[in-house]
Amino acid sequence: MAETLLSMSGVAKRYPGVQALKDVSLQLSAGKVLALLGENGAGKSTLLKILSGAEKPDAGTIELNGQQVRIQSPIHAQELGIVTIYQEFNLIPSLSIAENVLLGAEPLRFGFVDWPAMNRRAREIIAQVGLELEPRRLVSDLSVAEQQMVEIARALSLDSRVIIMDEPTSALSEAEVARLFEIVADLKGRGIGVIFVTHRLEEVMHIADSAIVLRDGQYVGQGEIGDLSVEKIIDMMVGREVDRLFAHRDRPSLGRTVLEVKGLNSSGDPMDLHATKLNDINLTVRQGEIVGLAGLVGAGRTEVARAIFGADRFDAGEIFIDGNAISPRSPKDAIEAGIGLVPEDRKQQALFLSLAVRTNLSIASLDSLSRAMGLIDAKAEDALIARYGNRMSIKMASTEQEVDNLSGGNQQKVVLARWMALEPKLLIVDEPTRGIDVAAKSEVHQLLFELAQSGIAILIISSELPEILAVSDRIVTMREGEITGEMAAEDATEEGLMSLMSIGRQAA
Repeated sequence: MAETLLSMSGVAKRYPGVQALKDVSLQLSAGKVLALLGENGAGKSTLLKILSGAEKPDAGTIELNGQQVRIQSPIHAQELGIVTIYQEFNLIPSLSIAENVLLGAEPLRFGFVDWPAMNRRAREIIAQVGLELEPRRLVSDLSVAEQQMVEIARALSLDSRVIIMDEPTSALSEAEVARLFEIVADLKGRGIGVIFVTHRLEEVMHIADSAIVLRDGQYVGQGEIGDLSVEKIIDMMVGREVDRLFAHRDRPSLGRTVLEVKGLNSSGDPMDLHATKLNDINLTVRQGEIVGLAGLVGAGRTEVARAIFGADRFDAGEIFIDGNAISPRSPKDAIEAGIGLVPEDRKQQALFLSLAVRTNLSIASLDSLSRAMGLIDAKAEDALIARYGNRMSIKMASTEQEVDNLSGGNQQKVVLARWMALEPKLLIVDEPTRGIDVAAKSEVHQLLFELAQSGIAILIISSELPEILAVSDRIVTMREGEITGEMAAEDATEEGLMSLMSIGRQAA
């Protein structure tokens, strides 16, 4: 039987107005992967904060290698061998790979940093995670997947005994996920214990040895993966049976063409070495239609969305909304034309995390809410927030609650509600369910169906093919900045889409 590496017992944590954790226990063995599962708001983040030393529990005990410990700070946690790799990376973009990997542990010579030694050591460490990059390269120049690997390399440099991975695959392609799983297998071989937090249950069945489920801040159960099924895990997470991970809808009746893109070309950002060039993009979305844009990482999907929304310039091509040509030079121009965009990174690109739900929801509608001298009509704002907050079923303590304190699913609903208040003609949704749980995914999908039913044209981008297949009426595939195919959702399969996404044609 594997040695128990980490044990938590009776852990509790209360914040003002909410019991975040109550009597939570878990066991992690050396050389094993424990999946930490639960809906958004289940208490996973609070548990991770306690393990990483960012928060102190109100009650309970933590044992490491059989010895009781009190984790005083994140630095203390690292000294104990507990390292957390967060979904939002903790890298310093302006520093090199070597400086990030060996931050705080730089080799010295005569009191100064020994740069040749540091670069050699960093090269050895990053090679362990399959990165063949120059250690002097700036982190800001790396792709998301490469930054993920640098985070893991840094964890290895700290002689970790427990590595916590928070949604590590959310921004990775299938090939990159496969490489990550190889690294996790190597960590297991070294006797390192891994706590793996994810909403992708198929990954749990593939990589984890056991799983623990939290619900409403309480321990529901822990079991070996061989004794669990996806259906059982979902039942434990949400407290009710869920028939499908993804909702479905009947084929809709479609109206006029809302969006038409003709011959869109872009040479990309000259300052971004990883920018994808767009070549002759032609695309349409009709009223009430949901069009899925599918492709691997780097295919150019987000670049298309940003060009339509005026966030990025394009070199050639035409964009029409309701048959009228537009040339959006900024998001403001696109919004005035009736276009909304829910970006893939809601925390970095959509939300003002330290501001209230009220402000985040109404901020795009301030023009219509303003009275004389630019003052906001508070009653009109209250009515708008009540209408769309209720329509989106946003769970919040009050409209004055900081949006950062909402669950991922409710944060996404706030962004959707912001655009609904503007009644757009076209809504572009980039990774609509990234980082949210299975129950919230179904809610978001249902909201998208309702928006389409109301007559809005929707362009959806997702890295999850089951989501694309379930939500879309029609699917357009991309590869290396070009459109490679189009098919009705009922005719599409994961295998067919993957062929178009990876080799640009249907497999024979």
